[in-house]
Amino acid sequence: MELARLLFADFDPSVRHIVAQPFLVKALVEGAVRRHVPDYLLLTEAGPLVVDVKPLRRLDQPEVAFTLGWSRHLAEDRGWRYEVWSEPPVALLENVRFLAGYRRNWLFPRELLDALDPVDLDGLTLGEALRRPAGVAREYARAGIFHLLWAGRLTTDLRQPLSASHVLRSVA
Repeated sequence: MELARLLFADFDPSVRHIVAQPFLVKALVEGAVRRHVPDYLLLTEAGPLVVDVKPLRRLDQPEVAFTLGWSRHLAEDRGWRYEVWSEPPVALLENVRFLAGYRRNWLFPRELLDALDPVDLDGLTLGEALRRPAGVAREYARAGIFHLLWAGRLTTDLRQPLSASHVLRSVA
């Protein structure tokens, strides 16, 4: 689950830097010294975000809820945001995992991405976009479109399994 959260952080264009297990928090809470290492510190456009990853089934356990509660309090006292991240919807996770295969900028020639201008693809379904590759071989167009989705230059509803009927939107 931590790897999934890392993948989502990598997919989020507002995340500028990711630090795994960034620090040890040690605090006196209810008369006892408590220790906790958050899973991630994400440096985002909106400021630091401390992330703890826990399965949904464990969130109601008293010790887990207690630790997450005082961790949240300490992070927010610093003016940082805090998040407890659990299992994402299955289709969303699978789509982000799939698109991650297209994340490496250096694999996509500038000419290919220029030929696949997101503005020209705005409003088309994924199937339509793949059928009119603007002078680019279909297999390259497919990879380029998925890269534009990963890079956030195109968007679509990723909560449902990707299909030819997904409508693409250009991101300004």
